Formats: sequence, structure tokens, C-alpha cells
Amino acid sequence: MNRYSRNSLYISEAEQARLKSTQILIAGCGIGSNIAECSLRLGFENLCLIDGDTVELSNLNRQNYHSYDIAHYKAEALEDRLKKINPEANIKIMSSYITNDNIDTFIQRQTIAINALDFTSSVPFLFDTLCQERSIPILHPYNFGWGALIFVVLPNGQNLTTISSDPIGFEKKVAAYLLNHLKGKQKEWVSSILDRYEKTGSNIPPPQLAVGSWLAAGACTNLLYNIAVNKPIRSFPDFYFLTANE
Repeated sequence: MNRYSRNSLYISEAEQARLKSTQILIAGCGIGSNIAECSLRLGFENLCLIDGDTVELSNLNRQNYHSYDIAHYKAEALEDRLKKINPEANIKIMSSYITNDNIDTFIQRQTIAINALDFTSSVPFLFDTLCQERSIPILHPYNFGWGALIFVVLPNGQNLTTISSDPIGFEKKVAAYLLNHLKGKQKEWVSSILDRYEKTGSNIPPPQLAVGSWLAAGACTNLLYNIAVNKPIRSFPDFYFLTANE
């Protein structure tokens, strides 16, 4: 039996070869850390990881790190973990922040990108623009605790500036966008969480759970597969929302 023999029936040999040659850029190794492992285990063996953050104790409730990773660069800790899973994988890392000055150097020869950057500046918008110019599809994952939201931005499609071109409070605007499209129980529990968060005065980072991180990882990995083998997907302004909270 080989490394991917248990993928059979779901993924053909030709598709498995396609995954192996697909170049994945993961910008942001928070929720990106979960996506990296899930996609590697499926067979994506060419990963580029970019993040200037170090691991903190508060990351361990949801991100793919261990206590002994604390104070180490996320990209380096994640590379070590992934190499233990597949030593033959081609993992490239850059333990630095993406800025307006260096962003162009990162977006080279990639097939698909994950935009898991923090919206603290206009960099995530510029990241999408440059990817679109280079015909690179972009996945945007968001952790909603008991659920996960994923946008797919295609090269010839709309991007997230349709929601807002202002990075300040962008995650709240994404939440509002989601609420406008949800119905029934899903809308009720998402709205409840957001209302409770607002009552805190928003002085704390948005609460997130491991459930949301791994739901996002599974959904993104499925989408990476679909894009790599040319299967149909839904693209922004449509979205994917998965929840374990029924």
C-alpha cells in the first residue's frame, strides 16, 4: 500500500498526480495551519507557507500547534509538523509579514492561494488583486466557532471589496454579509453570537473554536481538490457555510 492508497474510490490516480503537482500558497498560518495539514494529507505536496507571527498560548484552542511551539514562528513550527507527516513534501516557508513592499515577490508560480491574512491593512485586498491578475483562484476561510465560512474569489470574478474596501472592522462586515444570506436556525445562532460579542464592546478578538477551524480546513481542502481537477465550484458572491451546530 502506498501513502494515498486509502484515497482510492474518492480520488483517481490521475487526479492524485494532479494534486501532487499543484502549487498551494497559504498566506497566514492561523487557520491556514489547519488547512495546510488537511490538504497535505489529501496529497497536495507543494505548499508555500507565509506568516510573520509566533505561536501564542491563546492560539492552541483552534490552530494546528502544540505547547512546545509557543514563541516559535508559526511557519517554522508548521513546516516541522508537516514534514513529520510527509518528509518528501516540498514545503517552502517565509517567516515574515506580507507588506505592500514585498507582496509581489510572494505571488509567483502558484496554482491556488489561501488568503488567511488579518485585515489590519489593505494588504489582503492587494493580495487578491495580484492573484487575480495572475489567474490564481483565492480561498478566504473564516472561523465562526461552530461553523466555517469560505469565499472563493476567481480571477475573472468579483472580489471582497464588493463587501467593503475598508479593512477596519472587515470581519464584522463579513459577518453581516453572512447574516443577510442565512435563514432559520443557522441565522439565529450566528446572530446570537454576534450580538453577545457586540455587548462585550468588541475589546477582545472575535471568539473562535477548533470546530470552525477544522470545518474550514475540510471545506477548503475539498475546494482545492475541485479546482485542481477542474470540477465545478461556487464562487463569490456565493459562498460555502458549514456548521456543526444544528
